[in-house]
Amino acid sequence: RIIMAFWIASSPHNHNQAETSALMRLVIYAILPGVFAQWYFFGWGNIIHIVLAITTALTCEFIVLSLRSENKTKNISKQLFDGSAILTAILLGLCLPAIAPWWISIIGAVFAIVVVKQLYGGLGHNPFNPAMAAYVMLLISFPIQMTSWQPPLDLINIDLGFTNTLTTIFTGFTSEGYSVEQLRTSIDGFTMATPLDTLKTKLGLGFTVFETIDNPIFANNLSSGLGFAFGWEWVNIAFLAGGLILMAKKAIAWQTPVSFLLSLFLCSFIAYSVSPDSSASTLFHWLTGGCMLGAFFILTDPVTGATSVKGRLIVGALAGLLVYLIRSFGGYPDGVAFAVLLCNMSAPLIDQYTRPRTYGHDIENIKTTTVAEKTNTQGEVK
Repeated sequence: RIIMAFWIASSPHNHNQAETSALMRLVIYAILPGVFAQWYFFGWGNIIHIVLAITTALTCEFIVLSLRSENKTKNISKQLFDGSAILTAILLGLCLPAIAPWWISIIGAVFAIVVVKQLYGGLGHNPFNPAMAAYVMLLISFPIQMTSWQPPLDLINIDLGFTNTLTTIFTGFTSEGYSVEQLRTSIDGFTMATPLDTLKTKLGLGFTVFETIDNPIFANNLSSGLGFAFGWEWVNIAFLAGGLILMAKKAIAWQTPVSFLLSLFLCSFIAYSVSPDSSASTLFHWLTGGCMLGAFFILTDPVTGATSVKGRLIVGALAGLLVYLIRSFGGYPDGVAFAVLLCNMSAPLIDQYTRPRTYGHDIENIKTTTVAEKTNTQGEVK
C-alpha cells in the first residue's frame, strides 16, 4: 500500500502547471513583434481592427458567461481575463485587410467567441480555432471587403495616417474623399493585391514568375531574383522571431511548426526545381501571407491541434501540404486558414492512431476483458 501510494502521489506524467492566463500573456507578448512590423509597413488599420475585435470579444465573452447559471462573479472574472479571448481577437485583427470596414472585425469577433468557442462549451472544448473559423466565415460571406488589401505605405500615393485610416474604416473614404479603391492604387497607377494573389493571377494569365516579380508589390530585399513580397517578408520574420521565443520558453511544441515549414519547403522546392517559371521559390512561400503566423501561433493551439508527438508531426506536415496545394491550385491565394480548419478536423483521428503506448499492461488481456462477457453459474450476464 505504501508503494502504491508513493507512485500515485508522484506520477511520472507531470505536466507544466502554469496557469492559462500566464501562457496566454506569453503568447501575446511573443506576437507583438509581428503586430509592430505590420503596423510599420501597412499603417494603423490592423491596430484599429485589433482594438475593435478585443472590445467585441470581451463583451461577448462576458454576456455568454453571465447567461450560464453555474458561473459566479469571481469565476466570470477569471475566465474573462484569462487572455484567450484577447488572443483570439488579436489573431483575427491581424488577418483582416487593414482598411476593411469596421463591422468586419465586429462580426468576426462575435462569431469567433459566441459560435466557435462558447457554443461548444468554452475554452478547451472548441473543435476549431476560433480566429481561423471566423476568418474563413468572413472570407466566404464578404469576399469583396475581405480582399480589399492595401499595398505597403511606401507604395501608396495618399497619406494614410491614423486619422485617415480611422475615417476610411468607419466611412469607406479618407478625410480628403479618397475611396478604398483609390487607396489600393499603387504609384504606377495599377490597383494592387497581395503578392500571393498577384502571383496566382499573373500565372493564370500566362506570365512567368520572373515576369510577375517586376510588379512593385515584389521586392528583392533579402536575395536577388527571388521576388520577395514587399513588407510581407519582414512581417513574417517578426512572427518567426516571436515563435522562436515561444519555443525557447517551451510554451509551444516544436514538432508542429518545424514539420509544417519542412513540408511546405519540400513541396515548393520540388515544384520550383521542376518548373521555376511557373512555381514560386520556397522562401517566397515561407515569407508571404500568413505562413509564420499560422506555423507558430495558430497550428500550435493545444486545444484544436494534435497532442501526441507523432500526431503533431503529421498535422504539421499535412498543413504544409494543404497550404501549398491551395496556394498553387485552389481558388484562394493563401490557404493557411483553410489548412488549419482541415487539420483541426483531422487532429482527433490522428491522435487516435498516434497515441503513445501504455506500458505495464497486456494489450491482449485488455482487449479480451473489454470484449468478453462474464456470466454467473446460472448463465446470467453480470
